Amino acid sequence: MCGGSTEIWFSFKDHHHQTLNIRGIERKIRSGAVAEQDQRWSSSRGRPERPFTCSQCGKGFIRVSNLQRHQRVHTGERPFTCSQCEKGFTDISTLRKHQRVHTGERPFTCSQCGKGFSQSSHLQRHQQVHTGERPFTCSQCGKGFTDLFTLRRHQRVHTGERLFTRLFTCSQCEKGFSQLSNLRIHQRVHTGERPFTCSQCGKGFSRLSTLWIHQRVHTGERPFTCSQCGKGFSQLSNLQTHQRVHTGERPFTCSQCGKGFRVSSQLLKHQRPWKCADCGKRYRVPSELEAHRRSHTGERPFTCSQCGEGFTHLSSLRKHQRVHTGERPFTCSQCEKGFTRSSHLQTHQRVHTGERPFTCSQCGKGFTRSSHLQTHQRVHTGERPFTCSQCGKGFTRTSHLQTHQRVHTGERPFTCSQCGERFTQSSALRRHQRVHTGERPFTCSECGEGFTRTSHLLRHQRVHEGKDTCTMEKPWKCADCGKGYGAPSELEVHRRSHTGEKPFTCSQCEKGFSQLSNLQRHQRVHTGERLFTCSQCGKGFTNLSTLRRHQRVHTGERPFTCSQCGKGFKVSSRLLRHQRVHTGERPFSCSVCEKIFSLLSQLLRHQKVHE
Repeated sequence: MCGGSTEIWFSFKDHHHQTLNIRGIERKIRSGAVAEQDQRWSSSRGRPERPFTCSQCGKGFIRVSNLQRHQRVHTGERPFTCSQCEKGFTDISTLRKHQRVHTGERPFTCSQCGKGFSQSSHLQRHQQVHTGERPFTCSQCGKGFTDLFTLRRHQRVHTGERLFTRLFTCSQCEKGFSQLSNLRIHQRVHTGERPFTCSQCGKGFSRLSTLWIHQRVHTGERPFTCSQCGKGFSQLSNLQTHQRVHTGERPFTCSQCGKGFRVSSQLLKHQRPWKCADCGKRYRVPSELEAHRRSHTGERPFTCSQCGEGFTHLSSLRKHQRVHTGERPFTCSQCEKGFTRSSHLQTHQRVHTGERPFTCSQCGKGFTRSSHLQTHQRVHTGERPFTCSQCGKGFTRTSHLQTHQRVHTGERPFTCSQCGERFTQSSALRRHQRVHTGERPFTCSECGEGFTRTSHLLRHQRVHEGKDTCTMEKPWKCADCGKGYGAPSELEVHRRSHTGEKPFTCSQCEKGFSQLSNLQRHQRVHTGERLFTCSQCGKGFTNLSTLRRHQRVHTGERPFTCSQCGKGFKVSSRLLRHQRVHTGERPFSCSVCEKIFSLLSQLLRHQKVHE
């Protein structure tokens, strides 16, 4: 049997003898060649001999065929091409592995979790997730790793050494790579090529592995679970980073201040080595700095083909294009509402869970978004960063400033289709339209009366509770008279009674008003306009509230009833005045003789005695 093997081996080498000479590799076949080959492969005497050396990088090989395959790394030759995507490979075995990307074949399955892999080496590496085995240990810090490559990459942290020669350099940014395949993947950063596309949302990726990780966003799969708290993760690296929360490990240390970080990206963020020459802002990586510099140059290299809008990032353009296509790839599992971004879906899901992770440290109020918390905190700090250039008034939000500026410009972009009245805000138009439709969506549970606003309903409900409106919680206090209000805007209007400020002026008689609504109501005096007409007697009114009170003359309705004696009233203010008969309350006091009265009119009549 051995002799037969020897004869076949010799005949094979004789057959290829001429080919080997053409390639410039001289190899004479002589007696004892088989023993020499066996000696090269012997593992009992240390590392085998590698007589075939690459003339470009000096790497040695046991067989000439291995050398020939390796030389394709330098020549760029890829004789084996995929029929589906035309990608080239240096050897047929790598092509066969690649073809599983298209067929979806994953012949190697994990016996513990059922996950499939296209290569046996990937399965072996994955199984260490379940066993916790980390056979490769760093001699300096004792940290364990699942494979030798990751260990070697880690050792650079200690030595600063580049273990692999970087033979392949990017022509655009001069970054070096140890493998040609890594260079090709990197070049997609410059070309924008994203050959791997998600079938659900259309998002593209430069690497297949990144696509697989992304698809877990849609499936919700979190295969990596923390053994201590049970939290799941879509990536193993995220789990390993999370575990440092429990261990307290902070392996990434700043060389300047000694501060430790759990993640290398946090250290980079802390150090921010890339500085903008224009504004001095610092960034973690050159690509972030490059994108930032477009804010100074105004460059928007990514343009929408439909509307022509430009964007500084390709990802921003892709998100924008969903406005035109109507695509909403991220769907809520509870209410099936769709979203254009995964971050919007995550924020929306807090509506169902009730989660409010952002809490105000001063009043304890919770918010679903950090931006809402930041806006809210201005209530406590009094900060109003958005200032009107005409009157100097400050606002907590830019949208409020834009609405306010319409007071000066006179712009009223929202028009009622029925009566032609115009408004500065869309919300004001929607409230107004209820005048025509008769809609009163906010209903009192006690008497059934409907209201167009929630604030009106809340004020009304105090009547049934037997409480005066002045006893309502009013945290916004006037510094001059101590009177409280339920909202900052109400306090601001009240303070004009002390300052005498009347910013809204009638263009016809120049009479000033402290509120815009009062000016609009006043202007009907000049126009004679009475928009609200009684259907029974035809009498017209300038206000809807006045019409409603008048209609009770015809219906005899007295919706406001005293809880003590049962007497009914048409107007809530009359009920409040009446209740003082039972309570004995006399809130109006004479400043001269300190005599008290239950009605303001009684006090005014009494004060004439002192005159």
